[in-house]
Amino acid sequence: MIRHKNTGQLIVISAPSGSGKGTIINHLLENDNTNRWLSVSTTSRMPRPIDIPGVTYNFVSADEFEKLIKEDFFIEYTNYAGNYYGTPKQAIKEKLDKGIDVILEIEIEGASNIKKLIPEALFIFIMPPSLKTMVKRLQTRKTESKDKIIERFRRAYQEINQVTQYNYVVVNDDLEEAVNKVEAIIKAEKCRVDRIEEVYLDTKEEEIHELLMDEEFENESITEKID
Repeated sequence: MIRHKNTGQLIVISAPSGSGKGTIINHLLENDNTNRWLSVSTTSRMPRPIDIPGVTYNFVSADEFEKLIKEDFFIEYTNYAGNYYGTPKQAIKEKLDKGIDVILEIEIEGASNIKKLIPEALFIFIMPPSLKTMVKRLQTRKTESKDKIIERFRRAYQEINQVTQYNYVVVNDDLEEAVNKVEAIIKAEKCRVDRIEEVYLDTKEEEIHELLMDEEFENESITEKID
């Protein structure tokens, strides 16, 4: 009786560094790699040892990034810590049109830009269980200097205060539980009324409706008709 829209869901996931959003997203993709796609952002920052070009980011120079801006390549872009970060437009549209859910792993400023352009997108904020735990996770990476960790700590404190811009917040204390919560949120969003394209009645249901409206038919006749 209900036909849902065939377009995919745009899912925006943000979190302070060290919150484990990347790990959660990897699990979401493993759970359904056919109907979900992670958009790869473009950045002008230098690759880190753990980065895989084309997988973690598409890396370009600042000049190349600015050229892409002029070509209207991005849905949104921002400059964070002296580096550009942008979300590609065309690839996302193609996936959504095919009914594939698109996950965006972006910073809060980028998420805010997306919300202005696509308010119907799903916005999820991943919260660390505590800032102390977040710092420990950053230290475990061994990819950040002490000054960089302090900078990320200060920024995380500011970012957490922006959580009200999101539809949902999930605390990543237990990874499995956090993944299950995000999965539940995505499934619930699929049932939203504004994702219904049409409410319809097939021939059988229309027949039953006519019988119910006809006082000459008895209950037994209607039951036979349903069967």
